[in-house]
Amino acid sequence: MKKTFALLLSMLLVTLLLAACGGKAKEEGGASPSAASPSAGSSAAAGEAAPDVPLPKGANVAAVKQLPSKPLRIAFLSWQNNPFWFPVRDGAQAAKDYLKNFNTTVDYVVMGDDLTADRTVSAMETAITQKYDGIVVVPIFDGTEVVINKAIDAGIPVLTAVAEGAKPSKRIAFMGQDAYAAGQLAGQQIEKLTGGSGKIGVITGVFGATQHEKRMNGALDYLKEKVPGIQVVGKYENKDKAETAYSLTKDMITANPDLKVVYVTAGGPFGAAKAIQDLGLTGKVSVVCYDHIPENVKYVRSGEIAAAIAQDPFGQGFDSIVTMYNYLAAGQKPSADFLPVKLDVLTPDNVNELFPE
Repeated sequence: MKKTFALLLSMLLVTLLLAACGGKAKEEGGASPSAASPSAGSSAAAGEAAPDVPLPKGANVAAVKQLPSKPLRIAFLSWQNNPFWFPVRDGAQAAKDYLKNFNTTVDYVVMGDDLTADRTVSAMETAITQKYDGIVVVPIFDGTEVVINKAIDAGIPVLTAVAEGAKPSKRIAFMGQDAYAAGQLAGQQIEKLTGGSGKIGVITGVFGATQHEKRMNGALDYLKEKVPGIQVVGKYENKDKAETAYSLTKDMITANPDLKVVYVTAGGPFGAAKAIQDLGLTGKVSVVCYDHIPENVKYVRSGEIAAAIAQDPFGQGFDSIVTMYNYLAAGQKPSADFLPVKLDVLTPDNVNELFPE
């Protein structure tokens, strides 16, 4: 009986010691493992509050204040054929760094440097196969709506950015420039520069690219209706290449020494500006174009580019991805089918104010 009592007493002491050690460990280590917050790449409780992360400079859309119920993967499918795409890339990279805090991975994918519908379709097919949770794409051309719809039908929401085709798709929204309105604004700038009469030449990026066509037609329709004294000496394609814009501008000026304006609807306008500078025609021939990229700002400052219309490439890169995140994480639909960017005009008169040296 004494042995049994001693054995029971010994077991009781061991139990009390283990309980005491466990309580001490909990006090020293903080919260128990079951209460730990999820790390990157792990699942989070639905609706869990997200960390307070400041927006980077140039961003306009903040992530919803909750974490997704599972890790998310978003693909951003873009291009790289001229310097315009650098700030788009930077915006997407900023979104990638920002959304790491929200249990989300962003992959920036370059579809190529030759803008074609086939490249878009191929990149979209790959993204569908890789089962991304959401896709942001710059589709540009008609014919891409079919593969966008394929992604939607597979349960992958798609948001288009920068430029899309004219044919409708099931995408959740388009973020970008109202290209025809931007063209009309360009027409107004051309009217001011020419005084209502004179010769102009047009260099577009890619014939058949919806955005480029709308910009071109917006300007030409405005001039035809409002400024009948304008003569268009030709419409040319430069495939967004600055060196092609350079040679086309020289050719137009050689054939038309009284040329007043070169209107560049897409990439590479600084090539046209350099041609004017090299020919010693600064102040006599002007470029009207798009984008406040460093290569263009340089020639706005020196006077060859008289007007450059903005489309916020950094913002489009960042905001489109975060808009997709908000849709995936919280079911927050975009506020409209079309999410427009501002059409600010950079000129030699305001360049030092907007871009101080």
